Amino acid sequence: MNTEAGKTERDAAFLARYGVTPAEAGHDMLMRMIEDMFAEGLVTEVEPFPETDREFSKLLDILRPLDANALREKLVISGWLLEPYGADKMRCQECMYYLVHKRWCDLPELNLPAKPDWWCRLWRI
Repeated sequence: MNTEAGKTERDAAFLARYGVTPAEAGHDMLMRMIEDMFAEGLVTEVEPFPETDREFSKLLDILRPLDANALREKLVISGWLLEPYGADKMRCQECMYYLVHKRWCDLPELNLPAKPDWWCRLWRI
C-alpha cells in the first residue's frame, strides 16, 4: 500500500476491527492481529530463502521503508509462518533476533511479537 489513501484505508480497517492500529497496539493485540491474518488465509513469501548476505540485505531494503502499520506487508515479505519450517523445523526460538523472555523478533525491520514455534525467512543463527 504505497498511496496515502491506501494507508488511510488500511489504518481505518485496523481501527474498526481492533480499536488500534498496529503502531499503537501492545504485544498481545499485535499477536492477535497476526494470528487473525493467518486464520483468514494469509499466504507469505517463504521462498526463496536468502542464502547470502546480499539476498538477506535485499529483503531488509524492501522492509525498511515500511511503517509500523504495514503489518500485512511485513508478514508477507518476511515469509512469516505460524509454524516451524523446512526439513530442520527451523523456528524463532533458535533465531539470533528472537528475544525469548519478551516473545519478540528484535530485527529492526520487523520488530514484532513472535511465538517460539513461528518462523520467517529472515531466520538467522
